[in-house]
Amino acid sequence: MADDNYLTSPPKLSTMPPGVPYIVGNEAAERFSYYGMNSILTIFMTKYLLDKMGHLSVMQPANAEAWYHTFVSTLYFLPIFGAILADAVFGKFKVVFWISIVYCLGHLTLALMGSAVAHVIEPRYLLAVGLVLIAIGAGGIKPCVSTNVGDQFGESNKHLLTRVFNWFYFSINAGSAFSTLLIPWLLEPGSIWDWLRNLLPASVADFLVSPRLHSPDVAFGLPGIFMAIATVVFWMGRKKFVHIPPVGLRTYGREIFNKQTGKIILNVLMPVPFIAIFWALWQQNFSSWIVQAESMDRHLFGIEWLSSQIQTVNPIFILIMLPLFSYWLYPFLEKFVRLTPLRKIGAGLFVTAASFFLVAMIQTRIDAGARPGIIWQIWAFVILTAGETLVSPTHLEFSYTQGPVKLKSLIMCTYLLAVSLGNVFTAAVNFIIQNPDGSVKLQGTSYFMFFVWVMLGTAVLFAIISPFYKGRTYLQDQARVSGEAEPAIGFAVQPEA
Repeated sequence: MADDNYLTSPPKLSTMPPGVPYIVGNEAAERFSYYGMNSILTIFMTKYLLDKMGHLSVMQPANAEAWYHTFVSTLYFLPIFGAILADAVFGKFKVVFWISIVYCLGHLTLALMGSAVAHVIEPRYLLAVGLVLIAIGAGGIKPCVSTNVGDQFGESNKHLLTRVFNWFYFSINAGSAFSTLLIPWLLEPGSIWDWLRNLLPASVADFLVSPRLHSPDVAFGLPGIFMAIATVVFWMGRKKFVHIPPVGLRTYGREIFNKQTGKIILNVLMPVPFIAIFWALWQQNFSSWIVQAESMDRHLFGIEWLSSQIQTVNPIFILIMLPLFSYWLYPFLEKFVRLTPLRKIGAGLFVTAASFFLVAMIQTRIDAGARPGIIWQIWAFVILTAGETLVSPTHLEFSYTQGPVKLKSLIMCTYLLAVSLGNVFTAAVNFIIQNPDGSVKLQGTSYFMFFVWVMLGTAVLFAIISPFYKGRTYLQDQARVSGEAEPAIGFAVQPEA
């Protein structure tokens, strides 16, 4: 079907748009693939990385953490290029579909580290190439998928936008919750899956514990299969969802560099440096928190958990907290104080500092020679997830609604830029603290307390500055538009107080 036969404006509905289930389903499968790979990356580099001869060639924890956060920061910086291609040149659908194929190739390259190819090509090279392809793939589609959700809504169903962004975030965590349980087990056998042996036929049980099932090619390959599924689901929905036409590079350039847009972009960038520090802390549940869990007693509920599986509680807590906050906590607090997006974000920054303070106290016990129970880190995850619920979906919605119609994908990059800058900060810290002899300058409790103080200072400064922000909301007009037409700018809402 020709492009001009696709919907180019939101249908005039008061209910959920028909394209949303395809976009949310695509996101759930894509997040399974990303978080599955992401959950084992640090532990793979510190425990399982081999050289071409098949000998262990692992990285020290600080080095692995530094390179992990470098990968994440690159991934979250690249969306700016995907946004320009989507908004100005090809449109969101084509960018998401074709770059998703690159994404699949990245997973395939990582899977080759567990194959015979790793005896011909150095596994570290395969790791680097695979992560570059995944960074291009995941980074390229990031500003497009979430803005594609917002594109489905107009004036008649705008009241559903906050709810659908929360469900969009819910799908992300549903996909990641399952993958962070399953994928670490495919790399390291044991833990929660062992009890299945007593319930299944012997042949199936033997297969579940066979060494062939638990290997890097399977652990990195299964996320690639889910990424392929995500691509197919997205393609299936092409006739259901709205395709906002690209505006062309000339129009795009004029839109970016006019005075009004420049002021809007500066406004939207205001919270980014502060939220970046939130991500500098949050992202460490995939790095320093996993390393800490290696030194803890992980026996809980009769199961010996893997250190890379503990992070599963984060998406599980998100699935609980999102509806709890949306349908109970926020309405309750609104009776006493107006909850603007920036007030939610500010509260989340202080909460996040508290989570790292608890992790620092856990590390103090470890440094003293104790082996504290993993339940203490799970409590830290409860606090961290509360901070995430306040900050991340709020900033996601904020970034979309504050962007002019023709620059939605580019403005969404401000959300992703915060993640990138936060990981740049954490990577830089981990590179700087390494000494030539392999020791580190910030060790044990002092490492975590450094981030506590940085977060507290950031939260206080944000609380001082944020009341001065004045913003507007922009949504798609519901008149049919073409690439050459000028969509309406939308409507204004109350400024932040």
